[in-house]
Formats: sequence, structure tokens, C-alpha cells
Amino acid sequence: MNTIKNSVRLIGNLGANPEVKEFESGKKVVRASIATSETYYSPDESSATGKKKVEETQWHSLVFWGKQAELAEKLLTKGKEVAIEGRLTHRSYQAKTGEKKYITEVVVNEIVLMNKANPKE
Repeated sequence: MNTIKNSVRLIGNLGANPEVKEFESGKKVVRASIATSETYYSPDESSATGKKKVEETQWHSLVFWGKQAELAEKLLTKGKEVAIEGRLTHRSYQAKTGEKKYITEVVVNEIVLMNKANPKE
């Protein structure tokens, strides 16, 4: 049970090409974000069916280190669907305005590229 205490699994689409930063030591960090969407129906008396389709999208910040950073840099591009597994981290920093900012990120341990079958084939 220890391995699932802080475990996140998401499937979504990349919102932009990943940002790569290389340190003087040669170590790389890659940052990206993915969108996950959920669709459901809510009551709507004005529609013919009595239901309205609602789609909600959530954005998640991802951080890749080491081998995962190398893979992310090579394989990930805007719009690609990926499945990731990782752990949640929270951090804060001082903005230039003096305001304290808080960030929640997923530190990725595993990446899987998803292949959507073309429905027209």
C-alpha cells in the first residue's frame, strides 16, 4: 500500500510543446501541461431531450526529471494524447510583486503515448 499513498494517473492531451531547461550539471527538467476532460449531462428544460451536454476541462502541470525528461523532450508535442503516472508535489515561491504563489505539480515517473485509432479507417 505504500506505493499508492501519493500516486496520480492521468490521461490527457498536451496543451503546448514541453519546455526544456538544462542545468550546468547537465541535468534536465522538462515542464508541460495536459488537459483532461470529463463529459456529463445536466438537466435542461429548454432542450428537446431535457438534457444539456456539459464538458469540463482541468489543466495539470507536469514535471519530468532524468530519463523521463529525456523521453518527454524527444516524444511529446502539443496535442499528443499521453498517459502519465507520478506523484503530487506542492511548492511556493515569492513573485516579483512580493506576492507568495503556490503551485501543485505532478512529478512524472512514467509516460505512455496513446495511439487513437482513426474512426474513419
